[in-house]
Amino acid sequence: MPQFHCSAILFDLDGVLIDSTASVSRQYRAWSLENGLDPEFVLRNAHGVRTVEVIQRVAPHLDPEVETLKIEKREVADHAGVTAIPGAPQLTRFLPQERWGVVTSGRRHLATGRLHLGGIELPEVLVTAEDVQRGKPDPEPYLKGAERLGFPPKDCIVFEDAPAGIESAHAAKMKVIALSSTYPASELIAADAIIKNFHNAKFSFDSEGITIVVD
Repeated sequence: MPQFHCSAILFDLDGVLIDSTASVSRQYRAWSLENGLDPEFVLRNAHGVRTVEVIQRVAPHLDPEVETLKIEKREVADHAGVTAIPGAPQLTRFLPQERWGVVTSGRRHLATGRLHLGGIELPEVLVTAEDVQRGKPDPEPYLKGAERLGFPPKDCIVFEDAPAGIESAHAAKMKVIALSSTYPASELIAADAIIKNFHNAKFSFDSEGITIVVD
């Protein structure tokens, strides 16, 4: 069984701590049809990256800031099916607050709303789309998360669910454990380990850090 040791953990949000796939799909599909775009093409580009960068990629003729606010406002109001990933609330309550944080491609109001819906306490470190100049797959989001926690990047483990996030974390010199919640395991093979949810990993911590054993 793979074993990892780290000083701190950085979690992606959607698909890692919170299952928001149904809400994301509904709102991107509706937005795509409103703008004469292929919903399947848009959704293929929508996971793991900032909404503003999705718009720039799939609809460069539209104002990305205006469309981002429109989509995320709808996502904030769409609660149906938004739940915690199995084991996530228990894990975040178990870990010391100073040893974990969240790094998401969503904006702060969307991230805090989804954490609340999932029954997960707001972390002391929350890096959102507004906090970075370059989103995933650039390493900036995870480097900022490590900096705010106060640990070297190499001493942090990342939990991700998307190829763009895995690339971002690896570029930041962090190891990655992927959850096959959004993408099949075959698309996450770049990760250092793959699990279905947090029930497939055991966590322990002491004064020297956190140990993670993956089933």
